[in-house]
Parts: sequence; C-alpha cells; structure tokens
Amino acid sequence: MVTLSARHESWPLLGTFTISRGSKTSCETVVVTLSEGEVFGQGECVPYARYGENVESVLAEIAAVAGPIAEGLTRGELQDLMPAGAARNAVDCAFWDFEAKKTSIPVWKLAGLDEIQSLETAYTISLGTPEVMGKQARENNYRPLMKLKLTGEGDVARVAAVNEAAPDARLIVDANEGWSADQVEPFSAELKRFGVEMIEQPLPAASDAMLANVAHPIALCADESAHGCADFHKLIGKYEMINIKLDKTGGLTEALKLRDMAQAEGMQVMIGCMLAGSLAMAPAMLIGQGAGVVDLDGPLLMAKDREYAIEYQGSIMVPPSPKLWG
Repeated sequence: MVTLSARHESWPLLGTFTISRGSKTSCETVVVTLSEGEVFGQGECVPYARYGENVESVLAEIAAVAGPIAEGLTRGELQDLMPAGAARNAVDCAFWDFEAKKTSIPVWKLAGLDEIQSLETAYTISLGTPEVMGKQARENNYRPLMKLKLTGEGDVARVAAVNEAAPDARLIVDANEGWSADQVEPFSAELKRFGVEMIEQPLPAASDAMLANVAHPIALCADESAHGCADFHKLIGKYEMINIKLDKTGGLTEALKLRDMAQAEGMQVMIGCMLAGSLAMAPAMLIGQGAGVVDLDGPLLMAKDREYAIEYQGSIMVPPSPKLWG
C-alpha cells in the first residue's frame, strides 16, 4: 500500500525579494512523500496567494487524496481527481519520483524524453529603485541572462540602470501584471533600445485581450494568464510565448502536455518557477530541455537549499542527482 504524507517547510532567502505585488524574505513550500516499504518519492510545491492558495489549503487538498492513493489511485487518475494547482503539483511530482525509484528507471525515460542535459537559467533582479537594481546587476554581471522584475512607472530607468551595470547580459523583463494598458506600446518601444528580448505578463490577466491589438516589437510572454491545457486557447493571438510553471499546471504530467500544445501552435516555451528549492526545480528541468527561456533560479535566491541540491555552476544547472528526484 502506498502511503502519503505532507509537510510545510520554510526556507530563508538571501535577502528581500520584491515584485509588483509585494515582498518576501522566505519561501514557503509543501513537500509530499509517497512511500511503500523502503521506496519513497517526493514532490515540492509553492502555495501561491495570487491563485487563492495558502499552506493550510494546500495541505488540506493533499490530505484528501491520501485515502484514494492508498486504495490504488494512479498518477493518470490523479489528474481528474484534483484540480490544477500547487497541491496536485506536489502529489504528481511525488508520483513520478516514486515510479522512478520503484522501477529504477529515470523519470526522463519514463516520460519518453531524451536524457536531461545541463541548462542555463536566467537570474532574477528583484524590483527596486534603478540604483538598487543596478547594484544587483553589477554584482551579477558575469551572468549571461537577467530577468528584471518591473512594476510600471519608472521601469525604463530601471532597465537602463541594469543595462549600464551589466552591458553584456541579455535581458528579459517581468511586470507581474503591473503595467497599465497605455504603457504597453511605449514601454515596448523604449525597452527594445536596451536589447530587452521578452516582456512577461505586462497586464492583469483579466485585461490581456487588448494585447492582440497593441504594437509590441518585443515578444510577450503569458504567465498569470497561462495555467493548463484547458485555457491555453485563450492565449493565441495575444502572446508569442508561454511561461509554464508546474505549480500552475498541477504537475509535470500536464506541463508536458501543455508544452506540446504550445509548440504545435508555434508558441515559444519558457519554463519558470515560484520561489522554491531544488526539489521543485528538478522536474521543471524536463520542460526546460529545448525551451526558449529557462528561469529556474529559485535556489540561487535562497540562503540554503536541501540535501542533494542541484549544483549551479554560475547560471548553469547540472542535472539533479537521483537522490534528490527522478
């Protein structure tokens, strides 16, 4: 019989991490363990208030499937039993890890994919004044790709400061729904001058219909507007890229399907993450294989990570140890 357990973990960050919606000094995660005898598999998720989640609600969702799992619920059946979101992500990824451990077959092979290779991740510059963001960029100017958190007013100055501090770095930006409708077109034109390659979620998800008719010389990427396969069609014509996050798709199983849907429509794929450690990054690395943008830098922003953590060589992520996941 497979038994399920779940626990809340709190991990301190290196400093304060700020986006347009607020600031954090720690990342709050939930870890699920599926076990049978000596075999166990784990998955990690991040309850996210933007989607109506918190640690208590996610733990309750997970506890509700302990009985069905003990009675033989499969990973495939899980997709219909639980809604997409953080809770299903942790359980789904624990299933994948459990299957890999039980069969001694790595997850990439179970999923019918090529072996995981190292990835180059973006490094996130937290939202702040131009001076503060420039300082962050200068301290990390050896990194080839930076992602800047933006918010609206003053964003051009923020990007200019980072570009001056790290002139060789490629830049992408993330407004986290912080721009107004009248800022998209002029900001796009201005940021193009600094070589910005992508703008992530400029408008609130409820207001993004207008993006289909706004000039933007820089590719737009859906994040808060993009969840799972069911609502993917709503993105077509508005965005050129999609940010796939396992906490939104509800796990690796649906993330793989969503990646295939996006690529079939000619949409570029970005793999992103919430603030979390290596256990959350490991399954996301499968989606990162061949992705246009990889943004899996959560562990780089943490004061410490778990045992058997993913090794980061600068901005290069080394494939995870099977002792961690998969």
